[in-house]
Amino acid sequence: MRDIRVATVQFQHAPGDKEYNLGRVRHFVAEGAGEKAEIIAFPEMCLTGYWHTRKLSRDEFAALAEPVPDGPLSRELLRLSREHGMTIGAGLVERADDDRLYNSYLVAMPDGRWAVHRKLHVFVSEFLSPGDHYTVFDTPHGCRVGVLICYDNNIVENARATALAGAEILLAPHQTGGCNSVSPRGLKPIDPAIWARRADDPAACEAELCGPKGRGWLMRWLPSRAHDNGMFLLFSNGVGPDDDEIRTGNAMILDPYGEVIAESRALGDAMIVADLDAALLPTSSGRRWMKARRPDLYGSLAKPTGQEVETRKVRFGE
Repeated sequence: MRDIRVATVQFQHAPGDKEYNLGRVRHFVAEGAGEKAEIIAFPEMCLTGYWHTRKLSRDEFAALAEPVPDGPLSRELLRLSREHGMTIGAGLVERADDDRLYNSYLVAMPDGRWAVHRKLHVFVSEFLSPGDHYTVFDTPHGCRVGVLICYDNNIVENARATALAGAEILLAPHQTGGCNSVSPRGLKPIDPAIWARRADDPAACEAELCGPKGRGWLMRWLPSRAHDNGMFLLFSNGVGPDDDEIRTGNAMILDPYGEVIAESRALGDAMIVADLDAALLPTSSGRRWMKARRPDLYGSLAKPTGQEVETRKVRFGE
């Protein structure tokens, strides 16, 4: 890997309004190009909308979906990528050739190549199918990139498998923070009254978004995905109302030591930029630790325990 400048974005999407959401992507791609960023990450399902989809019928949900890479959204991302010489990642609902629907993340590259990651641990809609493989690929920028979408990052094995496949940079698009978690020490909803007063009392709103309902929760575990696996990590997220929940933003870029090198505490749409120092990779703790692995001991990791259930039941406490 060489040194590279990257960007990650938080923005409030409009549910079901692809043209508006694509307009926000165009805006930040142009802004990122002005900052000379070569890779930019946008949030999960930001092109189609996210939390409202749990209420949609199969037909309504399918109407949002598009094929990849031949759908209008994919073609526009590829065009933007060529125009700006930038690798662009953004989330959408994908309709596959067999009519299955996926929570997918398209990464468009300026040389015309593309990669798509299908979320492994889906729950927002009963009509989504889970992905069945990891997504790691080379880019024209001299770096190898992996993708894990939101809940995929919660499972430590996924980050390790992505690193073992050679990922140097992990794109981690989310729609999180402010969720109504069943855990008494997990995420909880953001107070809508505090959000509504954000212009008059920004300090109170920042404390709400950056406390245990948002950034505080992320900092319990997200840095370890970068640190333990020796990867740079680009966290992108929604911000503001998403149907009946309020996303917390907190876009951030972490180095392979798990240190936050850039982050946003903006109370709305924002982009952050950072220069990644490739020299940090070889000496990072995670890279060195992985050399000491004992695969002969890990057979139990691939054996079912009988306690496995689908992600929707775990997520909603069913």
